[in-house]
Amino acid sequence: MPTINDLHPGQSAAIVSISGPPALVQRLYEFGLFEGETVEFVATAPLGDPIEIRTGNTRLSLRKTEAAGIHIQID
Repeated sequence: MPTINDLHPGQSAAIVSISGPPALVQRLYEFGLFEGETVEFVATAPLGDPIEIRTGNTRLSLRKTEAAGIHIQID
């Protein structure tokens, strides 16, 4: 199943599931990342890590290891 890391800048996708350590999953929920939410891949840092995503009016920077647990369905 694809993850947010598989997107390119400007692409959007719907979150299907979030997996990983319970503390990380809880933190992502607190940031507003839930199953069914649409996220947009905004940019990648010059060296490739972290990545920037947008959900609603919120922009988040995530490490690629954190983003690897966010499974998506590409629109």
